[in-house]
Amino acid sequence: MKKNIYFDRFGKTRFAATTENGKLVEFEMESEDTAEIVGNIYKGRVVNVLGGMDAAFVYCGLARNGYLSASDMNSWESEGAPASASRQLSVKEGDEVLVQIVKSPRGNKGAKVTTRLSFVGKDLIYMPDSDFIGVSHKIVDEELREMLAGKVRELSGGEGGFIVRTSAPYVSGKQLKDEIERLRRRHRTVLERAKTAAVGEAIFVESTMPAKVLRNLIADEIDAIVASEPKIYGEIAEVLGYQDAKMAQKLRLYEGERDMLYAEGVAQQLDQILTPYVDLPNGAGLVIEKTEALTVIDVNTAKYVGDDDLEQTALTTNLLAAREIAAQVRLRNIGGIVVVDFINMEKPEHRAQVTEELAFYLAQDRMKVHVLPMSEFGLVEFTRRRTSNESMSQCVRACPYCGGSGQIIRFEITIIRIKRDIVDCFADGYNAAVVELNELVMKEILSKRMFTEYLSGVWKGKRLYFVPHKTYHEAQYTVRGDNSGVLHLPDKAQIAY
Repeated sequence: MKKNIYFDRFGKTRFAATTENGKLVEFEMESEDTAEIVGNIYKGRVVNVLGGMDAAFVYCGLARNGYLSASDMNSWESEGAPASASRQLSVKEGDEVLVQIVKSPRGNKGAKVTTRLSFVGKDLIYMPDSDFIGVSHKIVDEELREMLAGKVRELSGGEGGFIVRTSAPYVSGKQLKDEIERLRRRHRTVLERAKTAAVGEAIFVESTMPAKVLRNLIADEIDAIVASEPKIYGEIAEVLGYQDAKMAQKLRLYEGERDMLYAEGVAQQLDQILTPYVDLPNGAGLVIEKTEALTVIDVNTAKYVGDDDLEQTALTTNLLAAREIAAQVRLRNIGGIVVVDFINMEKPEHRAQVTEELAFYLAQDRMKVHVLPMSEFGLVEFTRRRTSNESMSQCVRACPYCGGSGQIIRFEITIIRIKRDIVDCFADGYNAAVVELNELVMKEILSKRMFTEYLSGVWKGKRLYFVPHKTYHEAQYTVRGDNSGVLHLPDKAQIAY
């Protein structure tokens, strides 16, 4: 498999695209103004303690206060870490604390924070307040796990805890030792800065987007790292210079005349993450929709009718869907709870087969995933560890007209609103009302003579003018009253009878 990573930038926005045999499998986008803050460390102050929830809110300079639970003062979230142990909250209002972001703010929720600091390197995660030595769950060979844990315990001298990352088996003992020292220096620097920092100040900023992407990669799995221009090439070269000399040899500067992402076939594939609809090879499809609490994926046969056997048609489609769902959650970076509505199958062995297929392909993801068995209704729930913003949310914004619902108001509702405002206008003592509105809505009103009954009845003696606008959205309009003897209106204005 040929795996390439492309780095590009425009203004303050940076892009990273990963392809496998030319197919886009991961995409990240980050603006300097909205950079991911997970891993950042702030000097905070406890502003509210919730005794009944064993939690507190901490001001740390962000738009919303961070949420600190008792368990986050006694545990951490990282590869292979032990289960959380709960205890009573040990802070009070007014206390100054160093907190690290473990989950970004979302919607109306503030960031989730912890006082248990951790520092992520390429091969190790350092936890200065722990003595735990763990190994990534992605390393399954027991002998290798024991060897790596023993080596890190020896190299660290028992000072602090460490998680051994998946790239560790590919580096030497000297490289591990050097990284241990780098991470410890980083921790000492944070403590020194905290002594003089103001509350709300960022003491430590995790990394640039290119550095975060590169530290999760193994050199032997990468064929090429391509930078679009000299500036970003220099950034990556600097990161790789102290992070991975072997990977640095695979870095090259793009020299083509056309836009890099377009020339490499990446730009053409980005539309995949901008739509909720995904086509399957057999004509069936997926619909992926995000709600406040979870992501819902619906599998439907669409154009695929299969053979005469309905059960086999469902099984074939569901197996294809399982593979594509695993690819889509990785490409779109979907995190949290995901519920999949597969096509219903009668046979328990078929339901188990589809669940196993989904779990198999999800297990190839570098993010931790947990899959539950399929229910009798064809529903499968799984969770995927959330580390940053989902790709789609970085590329789209809520529609200012529909408010993010994905629906717009029908003509009839807009016209009812216009009628209501005309009534108010005449009630205020005006003899004429001028309505400026969308051109198509005006045609609907005049063709069906919607206000004729009112103008010959309760509005008798009143005048009603419509001014069409091609640029107005369908739900956009204004109503104003006028009592002047002469109205100055554009030629396209029309009076209603």
